[in-house]
Amino acid sequence: MNPEPVVLLLGWRDEPVDGVKDYCERLREAGPARGLSFELVTVHWAEKGWRDALDELREAAAAWRDRWVFLQFTTLAWSRRGFPLRAPRVLDVLRQCDARPGVVFHDFSPFPGKGVVGKAREYCHLRVLRQLYALSDLAIFTVPIDKMSWLPPHNEKAVFIPVGANFPEEMPAIRADSPKVKTVAVYGITGGYQALIEVADIGAVLKRVCNSVGAIRLLLFGRGSREAEPSLRSELAGVNLEIESLGLLSPIEVQQALARADVLLFVRGQISSRRGSAIAGIACGLPIVCYAGPETAWPITEAGILAVPLGDREALAGALATVLSDNEMRGTLAERSRKTHEKYLSWAPIAGRFAEELHSRDKVSAEGKVVAADATTRI
Repeated sequence: MNPEPVVLLLGWRDEPVDGVKDYCERLREAGPARGLSFELVTVHWAEKGWRDALDELREAAAAWRDRWVFLQFTTLAWSRRGFPLRAPRVLDVLRQCDARPGVVFHDFSPFPGKGVVGKAREYCHLRVLRQLYALSDLAIFTVPIDKMSWLPPHNEKAVFIPVGANFPEEMPAIRADSPKVKTVAVYGITGGYQALIEVADIGAVLKRVCNSVGAIRLLLFGRGSREAEPSLRSELAGVNLEIESLGLLSPIEVQQALARADVLLFVRGQISSRRGSAIAGIACGLPIVCYAGPETAWPITEAGILAVPLGDREALAGALATVLSDNEMRGTLAERSRKTHEKYLSWAPIAGRFAEELHSRDKVSAEGKVVAADATTRI
């Protein structure tokens, strides 16, 4: 049997790296083994303007009758200034062409705003989210459904499927050594004002850890790491700590860097199933010391995480010191991460969840057409 064709619609590419496109690429690689053939198509609204881009989409969608087509939604992929009001028009075009529209919500809540513009943007985001959900036949979220307060009470078409790590599935070899100087990885620093908070978190935590367990190595890489490096070095001046800064890395290089670490320190807000940098650590079999919050739920809680309340730097430092100094605990947490990745967060089970949801809805749709045809015959 030939794989079922499914289209993944991408918007404006994020720079310098695009996690959503990487997500689609990994899904495409895993699809055939689960009976799905994913095709990546870009809507070039930013380059061609919305009118020409939608005309081009309409022409392509003429060949997508009864085919699933999933818009990959992030706010900035469909808007230059954070007002993605035209994104629902993409689903209108798909419906007009008798395709089966779906949405993968990589962003699923409004960006909080202050002032008149911020509040208007927040209102716009919520409106667009609700419109996209209403126009879709299937809505896929990367965190559990009960975390979405804006969904209607009857939300049967909403489905939770976590993201996977954006690098090849081959697992790194299990580390047999236990070096005296342990390595703490930090993968990515958020930009803007949030970077100041994260640098202060990392600095406060590592100062205390070095005082209690001795010298450690900090392995810093990913988006925003180069920009944050000077302030982080200033924050950690005089601390018994070596900083190795690698900047932006390819997916394979990310995997190789994480394989060198003993633990991943995650301070980019709360850990959740949509955080690709945290999933990468789990995929590499690392213990993760992190903040918890409302989004911290299954299956992330099955992995080897040691989570503390959001913003509690003292507790975060204590957790990191414990993991670094307790070899047995570190090994146990690492094994939990590896098993959780294999069972829930690798691309094979993720593609399998897509296949289950699509096939179940295809079956319902086919049965509905048979019933309708029988009724017409009787008439």
